[in-house]
Amino acid sequence: MPEQLSLPGIEPPRAPTDRLFFALLPDAAAASRIAALARRLKAELGLKGRPLAMDRFHVTLHFFGDHLGLPEGLVAALRQAAGRVTVPPFRLTFDRAGSFAGRPRKRPFVLRGDEGLVSLMAFQKSLGEAMKAVGLGRLVDMRFTPHVTLLYDDRLVPDMVIEPIEWVANEFVLVDSLLGQTRHVPLARWPLST
Repeated sequence: MPEQLSLPGIEPPRAPTDRLFFALLPDAAAASRIAALARRLKAELGLKGRPLAMDRFHVTLHFFGDHLGLPEGLVAALRQAAGRVTVPPFRLTFDRAGSFAGRPRKRPFVLRGDEGLVSLMAFQKSLGEAMKAVGLGRLVDMRFTPHVTLLYDDRLVPDMVIEPIEWVANEFVLVDSLLGQTRHVPLARWPLST
């Protein structure tokens, strides 16, 4: 493959290095149960994808895109929005597993729920309102499908009932996902309280 030529003083575009999002992270006991479930379902269903590492399980609340380095202005505004949120801790219950159908390859195989995620839906909306209040309304996507990704696989697995996995959300986190490194770095944490 030919090498890309560059002009003096003009660098070729570089790939993004950082992906930012607000997330809820399971506690250690829930993360362990999620990992065990991912391994068991992979074996039972004959899936080929590798389960995510325990420290990467999360629920994405709002996604802020991929960036070349950390956008300090955006991070500061997100911190300001997060500081406005006053919501008490709440319980999350995931009681189904299945694939998202959107992509033909590398489909996310995820945990989902209904009634057990009503408080999560309300919290995500409150966080979006706080973002709007500090001028970040353009980043609020109210189309929210709460889930925890277990692995990626080419197969499409229909929803199935699982033994519920629960935890209490006591905080939310601004995460910097270091692209290409499969590593999540918490930039800041906010406790949930009234």
